[in-house]
Amino acid sequence: MGTFLLLATAGSATASGLAEAAEEGGFGLNFDILETNLINLAIIIFVLFYFGRKFLGGILTERRSAIETAIKDAEKRQREAASALAGQQQKLAQAQAEAERIRVTAEQNAQAAKEEILAQAAKDVERMKATAAQETNTEQERAIAELRQRAAALAVQRVESQIGNYLNDGAQQQLIDRSIALLGGNS
Repeated sequence: MGTFLLLATAGSATASGLAEAAEEGGFGLNFDILETNLINLAIIIFVLFYFGRKFLGGILTERRSAIETAIKDAEKRQREAASALAGQQQKLAQAQAEAERIRVTAEQNAQAAKEEILAQAAKDVERMKATAAQETNTEQERAIAELRQRAAALAVQRVESQIGNYLNDGAQQQLIDRSIALLGGNS
């Protein structure tokens, strides 16, 4: 505190010296070291350097440690982010591989289902063809049997109508005798 008082008194002395120079009516250079405040300025610079060095040094040291801590934290976060990024990229690669596997499996399943459906459709077509052929054959046989019955019925009807004209009682007796003779000769 004593230094401050010393500086304050020196400053007031300098101010009074300037006032005197102004009263003399001019501006001039004063080469007297004691009167020009060079000593005072040197003392102020020394005091600021001596006492301010600790104060500014402490502030700068705190600032430097804060910056170093921030840099270390940023580097730590960067390493953590890089690690997390690598982990997420690995998970992405696994997910892409899984998606590809699922896609391949789905394509294989779709191909197998397609082949199974085509095979089943071919079997169904063959079965339908066989059924249709069988039904056609059955209908054809039924139609042929019906035509045979009609033809036989028409033939019998025609024969009966013609037999009535050609066969009389004598011709019938002769036909019966001949049929019996043929039967008797075979036995």
